[in-house]
Amino acid sequence: MRVLLVEDEEFLAEMIADGLRRDAIAVDVAPDGHAALDRLRFGAYDVLVLDRDLPGVHGDEVCRQVVRSRLLTRVLMLTASGTVRDRVAGLGLGADDYLTKPFAYEELLARVLALGRRARPALPPVLERAGLTLDTARRQVCRDGRYLSLSRKEFAVLETLLRAEGAVVSGDDLIEEVWEEDTSYRTNAVRVTLSKLRAKLGAPMVIETVPGAGYRITGGPPAAGREAR
Repeated sequence: MRVLLVEDEEFLAEMIADGLRRDAIAVDVAPDGHAALDRLRFGAYDVLVLDRDLPGVHGDEVCRQVVRSRLLTRVLMLTASGTVRDRVAGLGLGADDYLTKPFAYEELLARVLALGRRARPALPPVLERAGLTLDTARRQVCRDGRYLSLSRKEFAVLETLLRAEGAVVSGDDLIEEVWEEDTSYRTNAVRVTLSKLRAKLGAPMVIETVPGAGYRITGGPPAAGREAR
């Protein structure tokens, strides 16, 4: 999942971004409305976490432009104003959800994950294929009943490949989904992360390299107990 966080309070922005990254979510940060619109123009995001009271271009206008452009990005609006009138106004602009400051990080994460599932074709919160089970809510992965300890990048790569349901995912698509925009070593990082992930998943290998195209999960239909989609 890829998130754009727009927040002019630097400390709060760093706190939220660090938390989401620890939970295997790729995050880019914009300090104001102008920067947010520039990033939205050139990058694809699943969720926009948007402070309403921004300098320059107001958060309301950013939200209007997201809706006007018919982006698939879901909008979670943050604000210090918690009255019913303010919430209704924010949702009336086209925001998908509304969270009042101060808030608990756990609630923000739950709302981001829920919006992320709505930003793409609907898939279950538990993904299964080739003996792999990935629980997006609990952030747990197991293979054939054996729980695995994955880094946040390994988890995010595996989630992206499982969501593709056997289709090939290019290296560029993995970079777009998993790595932040300012990561200069991303191409090599994909190879290193895949190598570590394959080692942790063990044999037989389920992540196939398709020369010149990318990567995919092999092994046919989902694990027992789920119907193929």
